[in-house]
Amino acid sequence: MIEMVSKGLATLEVSLKHSGSLFMYAGHMGGAYAKNSFGNIYTAVGVFVLGRMFRDAWGAEAAKKQAEFNEFLESNHMCISMELVTAVLGDHGQRPREDYVVVTAVTELGHGKPKFYSTPDIIAFCRKWRLPTNHVWLFSTRKSVTSFFAAFDALCEEGTATPVCKALDEVADISVAGSKDHSKVQGEILEGLVARIVSHESSRHMEKVLKDFPPPTEEAGPDLGPNLRDICAKNRSDEKQQIKALLQNVGTSFCPDYSDWFGNEVGDAHSRNADRSVLSKFLQSHPADFATTKLQEMVRLMREKRFPAAFKCYHNFQKIDSVSSDNLFYKMVIHVHSDSAFRRYQKEMRHKPGLWPLYRGFFVDINLFKANKERAAEIAKTSAGIVENGSTGASSKDGLADEDANMMVKLKFLTYKLRTFLIRNGLSILFKEGPAAYKAYYLRQMKSWGTSAGKQRELSKMLDEWAVYIRRKCGNKQLSSSIYLSEAEPFLEQYAKRSPQNQALIGSAGNLVKAEDFLAIVEGGRDEEGDLEMEREVASLSPAPSKDSVVKDEGLIIFFPGIPGCAKSALCKELLNAPGGFGDDRPVQSLMGDLIKGRYWQKVADERRRKPYSIMLADKNAPNEEVWRQIEGMCRSTRASAIPVVPDSEGTDSNPFSLDALAVFMFRVLQRVNHPGNLDKESPNAGYVLLMFYHLYEGKSREEFEGELIERFGSLVKMPLLKSDRKPLPDPVKSIIEEGISLYKLHTNRHGRLESTKGSYAMEWAKWEKQLREVLFGNAEYLNSVQVPFEFAVKDVLEQLTKIAKGGYQTPDTGKRKFGSIVYAAVSLPVIEIKGLLDNLAEKHPKAEAFLKDKHLENSLARAHVTLAHKRSHGVTAVANYGIFLHKKVPVDLTALLFTDQVAAFEACLGSVDGERIVSENQWPHVTLWTGEGVAAKEANALPELLSEGKATCIEINPPVTISGILEFY
Repeated sequence: MIEMVSKGLATLEVSLKHSGSLFMYAGHMGGAYAKNSFGNIYTAVGVFVLGRMFRDAWGAEAAKKQAEFNEFLESNHMCISMELVTAVLGDHGQRPREDYVVVTAVTELGHGKPKFYSTPDIIAFCRKWRLPTNHVWLFSTRKSVTSFFAAFDALCEEGTATPVCKALDEVADISVAGSKDHSKVQGEILEGLVARIVSHESSRHMEKVLKDFPPPTEEAGPDLGPNLRDICAKNRSDEKQQIKALLQNVGTSFCPDYSDWFGNEVGDAHSRNADRSVLSKFLQSHPADFATTKLQEMVRLMREKRFPAAFKCYHNFQKIDSVSSDNLFYKMVIHVHSDSAFRRYQKEMRHKPGLWPLYRGFFVDINLFKANKERAAEIAKTSAGIVENGSTGASSKDGLADEDANMMVKLKFLTYKLRTFLIRNGLSILFKEGPAAYKAYYLRQMKSWGTSAGKQRELSKMLDEWAVYIRRKCGNKQLSSSIYLSEAEPFLEQYAKRSPQNQALIGSAGNLVKAEDFLAIVEGGRDEEGDLEMEREVASLSPAPSKDSVVKDEGLIIFFPGIPGCAKSALCKELLNAPGGFGDDRPVQSLMGDLIKGRYWQKVADERRRKPYSIMLADKNAPNEEVWRQIEGMCRSTRASAIPVVPDSEGTDSNPFSLDALAVFMFRVLQRVNHPGNLDKESPNAGYVLLMFYHLYEGKSREEFEGELIERFGSLVKMPLLKSDRKPLPDPVKSIIEEGISLYKLHTNRHGRLESTKGSYAMEWAKWEKQLREVLFGNAEYLNSVQVPFEFAVKDVLEQLTKIAKGGYQTPDTGKRKFGSIVYAAVSLPVIEIKGLLDNLAEKHPKAEAFLKDKHLENSLARAHVTLAHKRSHGVTAVANYGIFLHKKVPVDLTALLFTDQVAAFEACLGSVDGERIVSENQWPHVTLWTGEGVAAKEANALPELLSEGKATCIEINPPVTISGILEFY
């Protein structure tokens, strides 16, 4: 990002992240939507809040403007996305003082690729319609961008709304205040910032918009009637009653009918659910326009690649009057279950630039119809245009935009994460599994965030106290996550009052908004935003000791994310009989999956409870996140750590295992005899089974696969598999495996998980299985020669496991950016050169020699630096402004030695970097060398004044000695 801005290629745009839920509105006929649903309490609340803000902004003209607005959205096929911030849908980081929305995106859907408005255009659009906008900052120079990231690093562990906005206002090139002051409407607890790369022209565009569209003047609004909280408080019987009450108060301009919420008011609650065959009919139908073609392409790809997503179809009751047997209307919700789907889809877009982007919160109106002759001719003409100007010919217009335009990073503040992730999301663990499991959970979270050691200690002390407090108060009844702040906020407020350090840790507390009386009724424990579900089990991380070792008073689970043929059973047998075990006296036991009937992982959990301090070898392939979550749960509930053992492999872009590794696994399986799991040379579909396991890992590169395991379990053991100096995989072996992968995709697309011996491809499978055996055994010499000897692999794995058990293992860096809490900026100087200068001064000046002789600086002077600015003394901006010089070499002239009987320092004069002089915020730049017992280093600042009073000694260094150092943040 920094380099792109430096070269004048882009601008960094930063906006506030309000703590709310995604809400989208496309006009009263287009519909209202939440992140993955519609027609529920979330969208009813959103429509009410949007309508009320319209009335507040337009006063007597509101009804007229609402009608114009809806007409404008529908005629232009537009949708606006908003952050819905409210206290009635459950607690996030802080209960907002007001209920409001902030517009975050405006989209023109049209008949082609969706067009997203730039931020300047969003502001122009919102000011025209008097809709609330977000606070936005633009950084268009290298200095401002580096200052921004430095400011965040300085504030990430203590930042709240007011100081964060103030700091960004000071370092940004352009600052556009939001319509809503976060500190006034939501509070001081700030969830985070969203930073993204935009066009370099964005700054000029923004300046023009701000000139052409001044913010609307605020006028005293009319009586708006009952507010959201009043309505929810008066309608407490059920969710349906609350929805009706809210929609009735919105008015007909925003909600002329309730069909999206209640359908045709006939039948059961699922009357709007459409038949599952709708999706198949949609994919098989002839597209009537280009947009439909691209949507079909997207859905087909996601299904073919088995992306973690659901395609839910519903009857469109808004079109009920137009429905006939030949003309059907539906709404389809594309619900992406995992962020991994977006990463995988981005990879597909690089290979297929014509693909349309995938969005979170994706809703499609579907019209399936039989066309008459005239319409059919029109569609055929359109189709010809699609072929002529489709995804290949129109890539510049409809393909993936410059990848740089999609670069975005979300930056969250610790004061928010404390409340949401450490307190709220830890409630289930605390109440169900106890304080020890809770402590393991929050320590793991903080470690994964890269929280500074000091803050980890402070938070641990506070969270331990919280755990005792809330369990004592609630007993065995778990505190509801929807209203957890009713207990957490008073606790945090009292904790903050004890000291300034605690206040900085908590950020802001007090002024609690009481929510119990007006909380919306969310039936079935749903959570639209993915983090409000009352009884949801938190997929937390397994406990891992801080020194990356296995504690001896707990158990150990060794498990195998692998594929049949990876030699895990043979390895387990060797580990079970290894002399001395893992370097301690804990008993080792093994459970072979092929011999266990029923639920294997439940059996492992039972054994863990029976022998809590044992080492369990879980001899079964553990290929996916569902199994990993079960293992994490076992770790928490039975006080254990877990170590994944994986076959070492280079992997591919989309799979952690290479074709070389898969070939060896297949070769090994086809040599087995009398395998207890019946997967051996006699198995007619052995190749298919291995392809099935191989595809369970599809979608993760090797780096992502290992990184996720390390993030979850804190360690990783690699079992040597293939020799590094091996020859390439023979072409016949590579070809037969690639043929099998292609056949597997065809089979699963048509039949899902049906066995290969059944279905329309049964003959092709039988032929391929026969050829696979012929090719692999025909290349047996090669496949045997490329494998690492098994004895070596066992020895290597045992050494790695023993190292972890003894604490000699260092958790690898998973490549995530780690944010530290910057306190000050300084130029760090080499201590050896400083000591050398002191020795020279002692030789030449008797006063210096007399002073230094009993100070033992050769031992006590561990580091030396010139402080440039300190967060507490000079402010965040002052520190952040040095970001442009970070890691640069700075020449420093040392001009004098000043000392008293309590403190000594060199006077320093800072040089220039790239022609720009470095100026310290300190009145007297210096290098502190020594202080007496109990004397703070900052007392060196007083040396010039003491010298003027005759209370200090000065030895000039003439000519000055230049020592170069590196500018760093600390």
